Amino acid sequence: MFSRLFSRSAPKPATVPPQVPAGSRIYAIGDVHGRADLLERLRTMIVEDAQAHPIARKVVVYLGDYVDRGPDSRGVIDMLAGRTLPGFESVFLKGNHEDSLLQFLTDPGIAPAWMAYGGEATLYSYGVRPPDSRKVEDVLGAQKAFGQALSPEHLAFLRALELVHVEGGYAFVHAGFRANVPIEFQDPQDMMWIRDEFLFSEADFGKVAVHGHTITDRPEIRRNRIGIDTGAFATGTLTCLVLEGTERRFLAT
Repeated sequence: MFSRLFSRSAPKPATVPPQVPAGSRIYAIGDVHGRADLLERLRTMIVEDAQAHPIARKVVVYLGDYVDRGPDSRGVIDMLAGRTLPGFESVFLKGNHEDSLLQFLTDPGIAPAWMAYGGEATLYSYGVRPPDSRKVEDVLGAQKAFGQALSPEHLAFLRALELVHVEGGYAFVHAGFRANVPIEFQDPQDMMWIRDEFLFSEADFGKVAVHGHTITDRPEIRRNRIGIDTGAFATGTLTCLVLEGTERRFLAT
C-alpha cells in the first residue's frame, strides 16, 4: 500500500519533446557514399515535399560520408559543391571518409586503411588508378594524380565541411558524441569516428543527436539519438529525416 501511495505522490516529470525553431523545417540526409543517383532522387523528393508543404525556412543538413564505396563520389561532390537547392539553406558536415580523403592528400601512410574501406572507389571516380598499398612509389603516384584530379572547387568544399550543427533541440553530427562532454567541447575525432561508446550510451547529450556513420536496416530512434545511415551504397535506400516543430517523419529512395 505504501509503495502504491508513494508512486502516486511522486510522478516522473513529463518529458518535453525536442523541437526545431518555429517556422523552420529541417531535412537531414544520411550517408551518400558515392550514390549520386540516389542523392539526385532524394533531393527531388525534398523539393517536392517542400512545395507540397510550404514553410518560411527550409534547411538541408548533409551528415557526411559523401565519398567512397559507391561508384560516383566525384558526381556527389560536384552536385553538393555546385548545385545547392534553391530556396534552401545547406549545411554540409564532415564524415570520417572525407577526413581520410583529405589526409591522403598529405599523408600517404593512410593509403592502406583508406583503400580498405572504400577509397579505391573514390580514386576510380576521379580517373585515378588505386595504388598497390605495399609499394611506396605506387602510393605516391596515386597521391599526386589524385591531387591533380581534385578540382580547386571540390577541395575547397571538402576543407570547409563543418563538424556539428544545432537546430533547437537537435544536434546534427556524422558519427556521434562522447557522453558527459558538452557539445562545444567534443573532440572532432569522436564526432567523425565514434561508435560503440556513443551508440550504447544512455546519456543525455544535451540535444537529441541526429547522426549517420553506423548502418541500420531502417532509421534507428532512441531517446537520445536518431540514426539514419541505411547503407545507401549497398541497399539503394538513402534516408532523409524531416523535422518540423515536434514532428518527425522520413523520406527515402
